[in-house]
Amino acid sequence: MTSLTPREIVAELDRYIVGQHDAKRSIAIAMRNRERRLKLDDEMQAEVKPKNLLMIGPTGVGKTEIARRLAKIVNAPFIKVEATKYTEVGYVGRDVESMVRDLVDQSIRLVRDMKHDEVHEEAETQAIERLAKVLVPGRKAKKDKKAGSEGGGGFGFPDMATLMRQMQGDFSATQEEEEEEEVVDEEIASTRRAIREQIRQGKIDNHEVTIQINEPKVQLNSMNPAMEQMMDMQESLNALKPKKKIERKVTIKEALQLLTEEEADKLVNQEDLNQAGLELAQDQGIIFIDEMDKIATKNQNQGEVSRQGVQRDILPIVEGSQIQTKYGIIETDHILFIGSGAFHVAKPSDLIPELQGRFPLRVNLEDLKEEDFVRILTEPQNALLKQYQALLATEEVHITFKDEAVERMAHYAVQLNENTDNIGARRLHTIIETVLEELLFEAANTPMEIDITAKYVDDKLADKVGNQDLSHYIL
Repeated sequence: MTSLTPREIVAELDRYIVGQHDAKRSIAIAMRNRERRLKLDDEMQAEVKPKNLLMIGPTGVGKTEIARRLAKIVNAPFIKVEATKYTEVGYVGRDVESMVRDLVDQSIRLVRDMKHDEVHEEAETQAIERLAKVLVPGRKAKKDKKAGSEGGGGFGFPDMATLMRQMQGDFSATQEEEEEEEVVDEEIASTRRAIREQIRQGKIDNHEVTIQINEPKVQLNSMNPAMEQMMDMQESLNALKPKKKIERKVTIKEALQLLTEEEADKLVNQEDLNQAGLELAQDQGIIFIDEMDKIATKNQNQGEVSRQGVQRDILPIVEGSQIQTKYGIIETDHILFIGSGAFHVAKPSDLIPELQGRFPLRVNLEDLKEEDFVRILTEPQNALLKQYQALLATEEVHITFKDEAVERMAHYAVQLNENTDNIGARRLHTIIETVLEELLFEAANTPMEIDITAKYVDDKLADKVGNQDLSHYIL
């Protein structure tokens, strides 16, 4: 996890997200408190619980983006889930514990990437060696299989030690016996040295080669807990079989990446990786639960009992409990939960009292004003206008947005949000696409330079915004 002060976290968030200073401060303090907890003695660490947040505000004001950017900044495992996709235990649907299992999967991927970075140099060296052998194969000679105690247990069966290794998933010795012996003379060795150097220098990156790699694991997300258990069981059974090889015809550059990943996997201890992933998820994990307002209700009408059931199922996870995953047991006591919702109809007080108490910090996000839209269009590191300028520049169409044009687009966005549904900053995507539609269509054939003025924006938008029936469907 990256160590940053609350002020530095807010400054990083300001590079991507406009406004919402109170929300940024609250979430930055929560992240810093987690780092402070890790510096305490073990007894005190166990007592200090994270202060979960409930972010309240209309759609499109930055609730999700703040949490997502924060996770990237501090390099912490993060998942976003919708409360509405979970169902009470006993109903058809996905159980709430799956959000924790998803977090662990994300954490394992993060740790795997970090471990691969540590062994990248050695893995790349071995990958280059494998690639050189493919490009410059040696002469093959059959190995002499020895019978008896060395080659097996007699009659073509493996001995007991080999059988036990295979039951534990180690087929390396068997595969080595089946391989043909390679004879390398000085000429082949010299050619391989030259090829290795060319690969390192990138001189033959675009050449194609056929390589054999391990068949990748297929990751399936099931909405059914029983199916998840069946997939885990199938994965365990597959571990007892030799790894299946597949052939890929790729460029040298891509082959080097694939083989480096495979060699890095061999250099990393999988059990250590899994344990580190579990610990990272426990101490630094962030779960963002969106649409909390959709499960908030005090009525007992039809269909609403299940909503309260979801709240009751979420409660023990937020309070702190042990969840079984395929990598081991994870405790949720110190995972940071960030709830989110518009709460237009329901109120936070409509949540069951126990769940309210588990989200002690409440942050209200403000509605976006016209000046906020102007800043969103221009200020962030990869602002919307910069994205469209870069897209069109790839086909020699260079556009410049005049200040008054940006202000007009912001004005129309506010007007539409007031007169139709308020979708916040997401309205800007529709506005820009409508303004630039003709340019985006013609750009493939006509290189040009053009200034986008206020009149140009008015010509594209005035009629549609003025006609409320039309704006409901187009904008």
